[in-house]
Amino acid sequence: MRPDAEWLETDGLGGFATGPVIGPRSRRYHALLVTARNPPGNRVVLVNGYEPWVETPAGRWPLVSQRYVPDVLAPDATGSVAGFTGDPWPTWTYRLPDGTEIIHELCMPRGLPLLSLSWRLASPRPNVSLVVRPFLTGRDLHALHHENPAFRFDAVVAGGRVQWRPYDALPAIVSLSNGIYKHDPQWYRQVQYDLDRDRGYDDAEDVAAPGVVRWNLSAGEAAWLIGPDLGDDTPIRLAEGASAVRMLARIRTGERRRRSSLVGPLRRAADDYLVRRGAGCTVIAGYPWFGDWGRDTCIAVRGLCLATGQFAEAGQILLEWAGHVSDGMLPNRFPEHGEAPEYNAVDASLWFVIAAHELLRAGAAHRWRAPAGARLALRSVIATILSAYATGTRYHIGADADGLLAAGEPGVQVTWMDARVNGEVITPRIGKPVEVQALWINALRLAADDDVRWRQPAARATLAFRQRFWRQDVGYCYDVVDVDHQPGRVDGAMRPNQLFAVGGLPHSILDPADGLRLVDAVEARLWTPMGPRTLAPDEPGYAPHYAGGIEARDRAYHQGTVWPWLTGAFVEAWVRVRGDGPDVRREARRRFVEPLLACVAGGPGVGHIPEVADGDWPHTPGGSPFQAWSCAELLRLELTL
Repeated sequence: MRPDAEWLETDGLGGFATGPVIGPRSRRYHALLVTARNPPGNRVVLVNGYEPWVETPAGRWPLVSQRYVPDVLAPDATGSVAGFTGDPWPTWTYRLPDGTEIIHELCMPRGLPLLSLSWRLASPRPNVSLVVRPFLTGRDLHALHHENPAFRFDAVVAGGRVQWRPYDALPAIVSLSNGIYKHDPQWYRQVQYDLDRDRGYDDAEDVAAPGVVRWNLSAGEAAWLIGPDLGDDTPIRLAEGASAVRMLARIRTGERRRRSSLVGPLRRAADDYLVRRGAGCTVIAGYPWFGDWGRDTCIAVRGLCLATGQFAEAGQILLEWAGHVSDGMLPNRFPEHGEAPEYNAVDASLWFVIAAHELLRAGAAHRWRAPAGARLALRSVIATILSAYATGTRYHIGADADGLLAAGEPGVQVTWMDARVNGEVITPRIGKPVEVQALWINALRLAADDDVRWRQPAARATLAFRQRFWRQDVGYCYDVVDVDHQPGRVDGAMRPNQLFAVGGLPHSILDPADGLRLVDAVEARLWTPMGPRTLAPDEPGYAPHYAGGIEARDRAYHQGTVWPWLTGAFVEAWVRVRGDGPDVRREARRRFVEPLLACVAGGPGVGHIPEVADGDWPHTPGGSPFQAWSCAELLRLELTL
């Protein structure tokens, strides 16, 4: 396992817990209890971390380190971790210098904003105690916390139940344990987050430690549950007199049964991204900092739900997003705190059409028991999207005279290559981007199966695509034609977006011979073991590494950085152009899928696929360590190859 590996537990509501497998917390997002106050948004960090230590007759031994400004490690727990597994939930084995071994487990139950923790001796030993000091803040997920006089350390103690309410505007924090609480309020100042510093963010905060909980491990397992008090909305009460041991046992039994039904690590990872929104469901684009994004959701639902046969969940997700379509456009994302959704994605609505059609077809074949009116609602939204795109909507999005879809205006990023620095769109791609045409033509062809009025537009756009995008001289496609809406102006940069003209969507657009040349060219110039680069290394502006501060990373984001989610389109294209036989599928799995599957076990996010990786060797992973569409597309391949 990588030394920088991170673990993740999620509650199905947008909340989560995450941290490093070994070493001190290194991001502001490393926290024990993140709660979504309005699932899946308005997330707050209530419990940042903890400092546990074990006392034996031979001495006192810390289990976890903290890092403080300037680069001070205290306490030093280096070498205490003897083993770790993420199956079925994060579990550590600590081995102390006197031979004592401690097993520590951490689990979030699905549907509850609750974290359960436990510690037990691996074998009986006398006079062993565990002491844990929780660190509290009460801040926005993306912010940092600093010492202030408004913070309240007060604790309401009743047996094994302790309640803190640091701020009136936030939920109280409830702790239930079979240990003994001792009030001991202290500030721990200038906690240092190394990964935040490396990423160009403020990297220090102050956390509050109201007291400690002590257990006698020689007498039995230490059980600790922590969660928010959400008043009448709290789905489970950590009530006075409740037994932490019995609740812990029920959580483990239920979660072990639930997780055992999710066959394989990718299925288990996929489950983390499906969360509640209102009465429906949505997809968290990635942990720990992403919310739910329209484009990501509609791409990911194909692997997370449709490929796995979870048609009811897919229907809930698509119907939830369908209710937010405006002028034919799906929101690009829902802001964290409930502001108006942002409509600046040309492709999100087209991905919705693809996913909705696949649900309607798969659901019919597999007897999806759709809610009353669901099928009609999805077809109605599909028609609304296509009609709006055909006649024109925001950001100069609309069908042109050649039947292709134009899109974009200066200062607005409307394709998935959406990085922006100080108002500058790094890859503007205004005009007719290649993957947008692939999506548009596929959407028209799928719609034409039910409504003949789309047949002629689909045929005209297909012919125009082949005439205008294919480059016979080099054997691949332009990335954009009619750049900046100037007829005939082209962008010939070698990018992976053209893959969607051959794979990743229901219909290929190019002739088979041209498709083979395109895929071979992409493999030769863009492919890496982590997926395709976003720009060929010999192109102007190629960025070999996704690293540094905010501006440096954003400028590299789509200028060579590898995106694993594109593996789905690449592998599907590679198989299609070679005849799609059993031997071809086996070879594709061996060459392209298995290296990424290895990342699930040994990658930066335990059990997950990261957001991006460096374009140059050794293709170091970066960005979010837990990314929905990366996982979804690999799962879609695994279940279809």
